[in-house]
Amino acid sequence: MDAIQVHDKTFVPYISAADIAEKIKEIASQISKDYEGKRPLFIAVLNGSFIFASDLFRRLNIDAEISFIKLASYKGTTSTGNVITAIGLEESLHQRHVILLEDIIDTGKTLHEFLPQLQHQGPASIEVAALLTKPDALKFPVHPKYSGFEIPNKFVVGYGLDYDGLGRNIPGIYQLG
Repeated sequence: MDAIQVHDKTFVPYISAADIAEKIKEIASQISKDYEGKRPLFIAVLNGSFIFASDLFRRLNIDAEISFIKLASYKGTTSTGNVITAIGLEESLHQRHVILLEDIIDTGKTLHEFLPQLQHQGPASIEVAALLTKPDALKFPVHPKYSGFEIPNKFVVGYGLDYDGLGRNIPGIYQLG
């Protein structure tokens, strides 16, 4: 893995595609065990989590459903501080076991504002699975039950994460150099 250029910034290798695949296998195994016989509903937060959601969902060995919602709080490399819901959730969550899939938990603001909206729909349970978490950036009490990697407070691209629209298709994860 060599350094890459995305727009005007250089990113250096951080987490390989093989390491990501192994971690997703572990998370899927744990979720499959925890939700055996419960038919959970996964809600993938677009755009960033679509690759994580796809790879994780294919690794599950339980009956499950998946839906997508679009929440946005980023512009460029920094959070705007505003959470915008662009695509709404159509499935009923009443008495469902819900697992929210996130690519990255940074400050936690997005989920902090969105989780109460889900709770109002009366699910049996809500958990969060995140590929990446940034403990040093966390400003809101959001702690995923299923977490892939804890990373430093540096901007990252690849594996679904972008910098102003580019870089999502990079197989590994790269951090700002």
